[in-house]
Amino acid sequence: MKTRSSQSPDTARQRRSTKTTKSPASPTPAGSPKSLQSPVRSRSRGSIKPAATTQSGVGSTSTQLVTQKLHKILAQAGLGSRREMEELIASGQVTINGKTAQVGDRIDARDVVRVGKRVIHFRSARRLPRVMLYHKPEGEIVSHDDPQGRTSVFDKLPQLRSSKWIAIGRLDYNTSGLLIFTTDGELANRLMHPRFEVEREYAVRIIGRLTPEQATLLTSGIELEDGAAKFDYLSDEGGEGSNHWYRVILKEGRNREVRRMFEAMGMTVSRLMRVRFGPINLPSRLKRGKSMELNEAEIGRLLELVGYKA
Repeated sequence: MKTRSSQSPDTARQRRSTKTTKSPASPTPAGSPKSLQSPVRSRSRGSIKPAATTQSGVGSTSTQLVTQKLHKILAQAGLGSRREMEELIASGQVTINGKTAQVGDRIDARDVVRVGKRVIHFRSARRLPRVMLYHKPEGEIVSHDDPQGRTSVFDKLPQLRSSKWIAIGRLDYNTSGLLIFTTDGELANRLMHPRFEVEREYAVRIIGRLTPEQATLLTSGIELEDGAAKFDYLSDEGGEGSNHWYRVILKEGRNREVRRMFEAMGMTVSRLMRVRFGPINLPSRLKRGKSMELNEAEIGRLLELVGYKA
């Protein structure tokens, strides 16, 4: 897929069709066993494969003004979840046309909404959130600020004018693979919050090999310092010498959870790569340190799969 060039989010786009596949092949880490080159069958259905090309066009316009709930617009602007935005409105920090907003207020394109001094732009019902895929290499942090001055993944993304990129989940400094960014706080919440049980899939290389008993423990549940944890799927993918590869799937994203689970078995993780998040696979053509943006058809499919109406 050719990455869409940076452009204003206000540019009208023409809807396009796209093909979907059951599960596109995930990229193979260098030095990994041949069996990792095949896609893993998972419980997630309707995986999204970014199209080979994207184009922008001018769509039809309408003079009819559409109203939307204020807290939904604030969430779409990337300020937080809808519930958090209701709390923000209740605190009196939001105004509509200079007047303090109330929970339940609706707005249209003529209204001027401010959170403090920041103006929040209305997005019509036709406009979809933006979604960016990024292949994170080791040695980058998922944070805007770092006291140590390390490279941030946000430095690699296109700059936005009226909104901001929200990271859907994190990867630690030494973990590589798929990161998803969006401009919609509610979509980010739908994919990240534990109650939605969105699958995360990883390729893991460890020093040594799990015994059948250890593999059973990891899929039935073990206790970590912050609570119980388990893999919903664990597959032995083979290896050479002292290195052995596994595929694992879990439905939450606690800090360093995959590494800590293997460490609880006395194993050291020497390589960790996220290859899928929910219905989105890391495209094999997306090189490390590069990003690509989903087109409207792909975003629409994603919203349908997660049950979210933008």
